[in-house]
Amino acid sequence: MQTVVIGDIHGGLKALKQVLQKADLNDAKYIFIGDYVDGWSDSAETIRFLMDLKKKNDCVFIRGNHDELLYNYLKHKDDNPTWLEHGGAVTVESYKSVSKKEKKEHIKFLSSLENYYVDHKNRLFVHAGFFSMHGPQHEYFPNLMYWDRTLWEMVCALDPDLSKDDPRYPKRLKHFQEIFIGHTPVTRIGSDVPVNFANVWNVDTGAGFKGRITMLDADSKQIWQSDPVFELYPDETGRN
Repeated sequence: MQTVVIGDIHGGLKALKQVLQKADLNDAKYIFIGDYVDGWSDSAETIRFLMDLKKKNDCVFIRGNHDELLYNYLKHKDDNPTWLEHGGAVTVESYKSVSKKEKKEHIKFLSSLENYYVDHKNRLFVHAGFFSMHGPQHEYFPNLMYWDRTLWEMVCALDPDLSKDDPRYPKRLKHFQEIFIGHTPVTRIGSDVPVNFANVWNVDTGAGFKGRITMLDADSKQIWQSDPVFELYPDETGRN
């Protein structure tokens, strides 16, 4: 069975459907890296689609920071102003036509998201990263796993010639064969495809802004991409 990783979606359901159709996989394990909402107008519809997808496919859903913010809104009515300014407002709008019964189902789905997942090949899948040198299972503040940017910043700046046996080599990287993350768009460093530094792969290709949704085969590293998401939502601005 193929294992594929899907990067940040940010409510761009049209693009998600497009990339799944392009890949047209018959037997695959889908690992969604988080941030399913906030950006484009299909946030509620994206959650609904993912819930239905899980009924027919082997899926792992990782928790992103935007997913936690939506959970807090639906469960506790927390309409954080900063969240509303960074994609939350359009998500709130998408939920206006959703029934109370369905909202409860979405709350249940959001509460079931995993902070991280480790597969049988010792590959870690996490939305943002982790801070503990002993691994995510020892993280004192679990929300760092969907907010942290230091893991990505570290590998971006890491000397590619530094040996793993060097005492200066980051201990965080030694726990896993590979680490797959999202959260920080690779478009910030001028790429429109997943980027690999050390043993870390970043699959967030900027779908919430001017980029695309990307699906990456965790073994072969083959990629499938949607069109730029903003082209599929021409009357919207996303998180721009």
